[in-house]
Amino acid sequence: MWPLIVSAITFVLVLGGALLGTNLRRVLSTDHLRDDVKDVVRLSSGLIGTIAALVLGLLIASAKTSYDARVTQFKQVTANVILLDLLLEQYGPDAKNLRATLRVGIPIIVERITSEGLAGKTTPFETTSEAQRFVSRIQELKPNSEAQHALQVRIINAAIQVTQSRLALYTQSHDSIPVPFLTILIFWLSIIFTSFGLFVRAGPIVIGTFVVGALSVAGALFLILEMNQPFAGMFRISTETLSNALAPLAN
Repeated sequence: MWPLIVSAITFVLVLGGALLGTNLRRVLSTDHLRDDVKDVVRLSSGLIGTIAALVLGLLIASAKTSYDARVTQFKQVTANVILLDLLLEQYGPDAKNLRATLRVGIPIIVERITSEGLAGKTTPFETTSEAQRFVSRIQELKPNSEAQHALQVRIINAAIQVTQSRLALYTQSHDSIPVPFLTILIFWLSIIFTSFGLFVRAGPIVIGTFVVGALSVAGALFLILEMNQPFAGMFRISTETLSNALAPLAN
């Protein structure tokens, strides 16, 4: 919802700036529309436009990099959970209850991941009592052989890797574009479009061009903000892989 609101506000302000420019043209005296004045306005708007284009490009690149990083981290969580289950299976019947607990905990992990980092929602990282007991029960395993002892060490390491991947995903879940930054960028875009309308007569083609331009910049901001919340919205990362990563235990 947040990306849609910001993009709608951007569209209204940018298009409003362009229409304001065309209306200002009607009330300004010819002295304000001299060629030298036009050159100054065009140079200034060109400078602002260059800065805005660079900022938009950097934001898109940053959002894509952050999105790809979260996809990789989520895949790492899935891979580590599968590895942990395989090691518990190799350990033997003594670890069957731990495998059952792991399957119960996966929906909780998925729900926590998808709820974290939503726009306007900052949540502290919390561990459940079940997760703490799960780690304690791994440490309480009593190996009957050197092979089981080695497996216990690997199981502990795999559990640590799951936690590390989960924490890495959490720390990035609250990354967002600061509101003052967005405000300044939208202001720049509005000024640019106001300068566009200042020296042209309003007409169907001009208005249509302004609408397309306003939609384009609003769409760019929408895509950037959507990629900043990868577990909600149109670029949602599928959680089915983790949800279905472990087959049901045989009775």
